[in-house]
Amino acid sequence: MIQRSYRFRFYPTRAMQQQLAIEFGHARFVYNFALNARNKAWQRRKQSLNYVGLSKLIGQIKKTSRFDFLKQATAVCHTQKLIDLDKAFKAFFDGRARFPKFKSRHGKQSIRYQLDQRHIARTFSNTPGAESLQLPKLGKLKLRWSRRVAGVPKMVTLSKTASGKFYVSFSCEEVFEARPAAPMAVGLDVGIKELVTISTGEKIVSVKSYHKAQRKLARLQRVLARRKNGSNRRQAIRLKIVRLHERIADSRRDFHHKTSSRLISENQVICLEDLNVKGMVKNHKLARALSDNALGELRRMLEYKAGWAGRDIVVINRWYPSSKTCSCCGHKLQTLPLSVRQWRCLECETLHDRDINAANNILSEGLKQYREVHGNCPVWANGQGVRRVA
Repeated sequence: MIQRSYRFRFYPTRAMQQQLAIEFGHARFVYNFALNARNKAWQRRKQSLNYVGLSKLIGQIKKTSRFDFLKQATAVCHTQKLIDLDKAFKAFFDGRARFPKFKSRHGKQSIRYQLDQRHIARTFSNTPGAESLQLPKLGKLKLRWSRRVAGVPKMVTLSKTASGKFYVSFSCEEVFEARPAAPMAVGLDVGIKELVTISTGEKIVSVKSYHKAQRKLARLQRVLARRKNGSNRRQAIRLKIVRLHERIADSRRDFHHKTSSRLISENQVICLEDLNVKGMVKNHKLARALSDNALGELRRMLEYKAGWAGRDIVVINRWYPSSKTCSCCGHKLQTLPLSVRQWRCLECETLHDRDINAANNILSEGLKQYREVHGNCPVWANGQGVRRVA
């Protein structure tokens, strides 16, 4: 079984938009109120409030006349926001995220519903041609069912982007069906100029969506700076900037999906480097280009799609000298500046392209690790399931 996520756009009626404005506003209020209460409890009494204590507090203030407006929204949305706050603090304490911030009405809005599985046939249908989704206080949603849903969701998230688009997202448990084994193994060297260099010699150039839109974005931001705060003209320019950012992200995501799907379908074993992308973007000369390529997102897509297709992802050590080592004789250079894109081996006199040579070395080291785990079998044999070697 695998967890597969779906995201569909939906078009609410005017009545739905009014109810959604209430739901989003109340969920945001509950999150901010709970965050403020938790901060004050720690500052004043050194008391750490968790989800249970905050849930009781929200239940108490609902009974007062000052906060009785919270009854207009669905209670489960309030509960899910408290759970989100608990997870945000846990991620902060684990060192995986920053301290939780207060929610703003100008950014992305989201609420989450828990579907009652006892009456799921009444609220959700994935029958081809008769798909439907019904939520409390909203009714039946008008969705654009762009894909067929194989499972049944337990939770549904409604979101509104900064540009005003509405989306529904959920995940379902589906039966795992591995693809037939593909007799091919490749090494991938990711970079800035070329998104991916394959050990076969092919180079996939990045779409560079942010770089292409940079001049237009700068012009719009200059116009925004001259607009008066709170004016309709400023709001119109702000929406143009938001839509441009969404177009940049959509273009990058689409290119990554197509690239990762192609690599997974053609190869049984894919060897990668364990790059420290978070540390690399601290170099301010390379940060913008690295962020535009979204190397971490590409690796994430490769790994979860490998799990669906029964492919193998081998991750080699980030300190392995893939660029400085000759893929023909194994001779290692002492230094190799980033500006040097081609170099000749001092031992065998082979002329190397830096990225292709690195991809070949990543493949060799990855297959070595693969055989240490799975024995001296062909690299494409027995591709049922994912065996991630790190």
